[in-house]
Amino acid sequence: MEIAVVGSMNMDMIVHADRIPRKGETIAGGGIEYQPGGKGANQAVAMAKLGASVTMYGCTGNDAVGKELIDHMSSCGVNTEKIQTVEGVPTGQAVITVGEGDNTIVIIAGANDCVSIAYAEANRESILKADIIVLQNEIPEETVEYVIRMCHKCNKKIIWNPAPARTLDRELLDMITYMTPNEHEAGVIWGEKAESMDDLLMHYPEKLVVTRGEKGVSVNLKEEGIITIPAMKVDVKDTTGAGDTLNGAFCVGLSKNMSEKEALRFANAAAGLSVQKYGAQSGMPALADVERVLEEA
Repeated sequence: MEIAVVGSMNMDMIVHADRIPRKGETIAGGGIEYQPGGKGANQAVAMAKLGASVTMYGCTGNDAVGKELIDHMSSCGVNTEKIQTVEGVPTGQAVITVGEGDNTIVIIAGANDCVSIAYAEANRESILKADIIVLQNEIPEETVEYVIRMCHKCNKKIIWNPAPARTLDRELLDMITYMTPNEHEAGVIWGEKAESMDDLLMHYPEKLVVTRGEKGVSVNLKEEGIITIPAMKVDVKDTTGAGDTLNGAFCVGLSKNMSEKEALRFANAAAGLSVQKYGAQSGMPALADVERVLEEA
């Protein structure tokens, strides 16, 4: 199956510290590095490393950083032919602080804001050739909605990772195949309307997939009810990109005609491997590594 990712590309500036500073606090850092990132690019790279056929749709600036991001994705096996280079706009960036196995992230959109409806329309024919279309929220809201409606009309399988979280048009939820928020994002999207996470999962069987950090990932399966597939017990070094790895691997599992439960077990294993290395894309595992973990489980 072909997968299309319509989303963001960033260069991540990663600052390592003993812990994440509190509000108004200054602490010493242990080092700084630059790594390719952006939720769209991360998920595309995760898929490509796991053997999927994936095309990236998005925008970079006409700068050295943009060229580096495109070259890196291409080297990982992502089809980058549809990426647009935009003049006069910098490539997106993210500032990430990593400490105590967790992170905080601040995003500067840059050229990601140029992933417009016009860009999506110009690539309509190519996007609709894919079997699975994957979106996140680091590109303009109107573009995400346009692509969802466009793909729904053609009965495409749509996976929406609603991060960063924002309120959404409930009509769009009916159009997509899966939504994959984490617990915090689910809280932002539904607010106080849901009494618990189980309530939400009960309302959206086999559509809502909630990632829960070290707890694992939860879904409501029609035959089994609400289940939580536990996260791997590993030595966590860096959670940056773990959610993107899980999302990418889940899509790969679906492309291989796995059941939802099988695809989530596959995705959980990939995410568990990713947090044992530093960096979002650099920590993403190959297919053989995930298969080995599943065989040993």
